[in-house]
Amino acid sequence: MLNLERLRTLDALARHGSVSGAADGLHVTTSAVSQQLAKLEREVGQQLVAKNGRGVRLTDAGLLLADHAARILSQVELAQADIEAQRGQVVGEVRLAGFPTAARGLFPAAISALRRDHPDLVVRTSELEPEHGIRHVMRGDMDLAVVLDWSNKRLPVPAGLARAQLLDDAADVALPAGHPLAGRAELDLEELADEDWVSWPEGEFCYEWLMFTLRAKGVEPRIAHLAGEHHTQLALIQAGLGVCVTPRLGRGSVPEGVVLVPVRHRMLRHIYAVWRSDADRRPSIRAAVEALREVGRAVSSGN
Repeated sequence: MLNLERLRTLDALARHGSVSGAADGLHVTTSAVSQQLAKLEREVGQQLVAKNGRGVRLTDAGLLLADHAARILSQVELAQADIEAQRGQVVGEVRLAGFPTAARGLFPAAISALRRDHPDLVVRTSELEPEHGIRHVMRGDMDLAVVLDWSNKRLPVPAGLARAQLLDDAADVALPAGHPLAGRAELDLEELADEDWVSWPEGEFCYEWLMFTLRAKGVEPRIAHLAGEHHTQLALIQAGLGVCVTPRLGRGSVPEGVVLVPVRHRMLRHIYAVWRSDADRRPSIRAAVEALREVGRAVSSGN
């Protein structure tokens, strides 16, 4: 009889690609992962893992069993979801990830509502950029992720994930108060062709969106500063060091000396929750999604 926890360890190794990655994903030590794999090899009577330089790789037998393990674990999750659904109680633990402005603008109110309405549910949260959030949900490291895309650049959502729209979040341009366009009711991005830009870090989805959007307007962006946090970006604008796009969700107070001007053709972020389809019937997932939707509706009405 194959041991389920050892199959889970093999599946984690296949998904993460290394013993250390599997250990991080399972929240155990690397030696515990190695021990479980060794026991699994003895159970099946075949070598599942082989050395590969300084790391390891799955053998043909390991790949075959890992494929079965993924399907078995998916069926186990479906069974757990069905049991939870039959019981109808929102209990246990739900692991929630979100990009920073969602974590700031949505999570506090949503988690407070869940604690009030479902005191037996434990909610754990992490900040993750959208692509990482989706990856963690696909791997089973997170139950639910709040992610985003833009109206003119969509984020691919892999098969096997369910999704729910939470809100549309408009973005404005932040300018120094002394900027010639600071008094305008609205502006076009083309009018900022000669400006220095403050942007999200390279490689992030929003950085790629900014490059794509400005170039589509015929503007070759001159990126002067990179900052992951919007408050840092606004501090750079306050110092007169450039302009930036700043979404409204989780923005908070705007520093003195910074002016926000809407864009004539609205820039919208679509914010939604994603989770594994095989966990769709879990009451805890449904409760978390509904709490996020309620907060999203409140934020939308406030904007």
